[in-house]
Amino acid sequence: MDAAQWDARYAGDDLVWTATPNQFLVSEVAGLSPGTAADLACGEGRNSVWLAEQGWTVTGVDFSPAGLAKGARLAQARGVEVDWVESPVEAWVPPADGLDLVAVFYLQLPEPQRSSALRVAASALRPGGTLLVVAHDHDNAVRGFGGPPDPAVLYDVAGVVEVAEAAGLTVQRADQAIRTVDTDEGPRQAIDTVVRALRA
Repeated sequence: MDAAQWDARYAGDDLVWTATPNQFLVSEVAGLSPGTAADLACGEGRNSVWLAEQGWTVTGVDFSPAGLAKGARLAQARGVEVDWVESPVEAWVPPADGLDLVAVFYLQLPEPQRSSALRVAASALRPGGTLLVVAHDHDNAVRGFGGPPDPAVLYDVAGVVEVAEAAGLTVQRADQAIRTVDTDEGPRQAIDTVVRALRA
């Protein structure tokens, strides 16, 4: 989907997604000291806002102005500040002094745009910084719930690891993870790629 399609999806007043942060973000940053962070492909800003609530200095990046506007309203309602930047992830220019955390959640791009975006994310880390990538896994289309059906935009763990290691990062976690989704028919299971890597 392009920016105009996402703008159309975000056009209503209600959030398309929940305001609750992603469960993997919460668990994976639990042991990190708050610093500077970027939430790439931030959508409606739920993860950006949650990080700001935890004391992080956050930049939320997305190519959808409608999504960013919702993020800004959510931040205002929660009483936190986030720097919102309208840009495709692969065209975003990271700060020269680097970041302590870069989160890339459900940026479902085909190749080669996906690897390009992940390289940009990795390049934004300062020494000691953490890259956290969470996305719909390729197995989700076959035996999971939700997410896009197009296999070209689905992730595999090995592919993310390859990009991270090529960028000089040390992989700390790399696996398929099960995420429970509450539906009208009861709980269902989604399958995500989860990779966490560190710039030494």
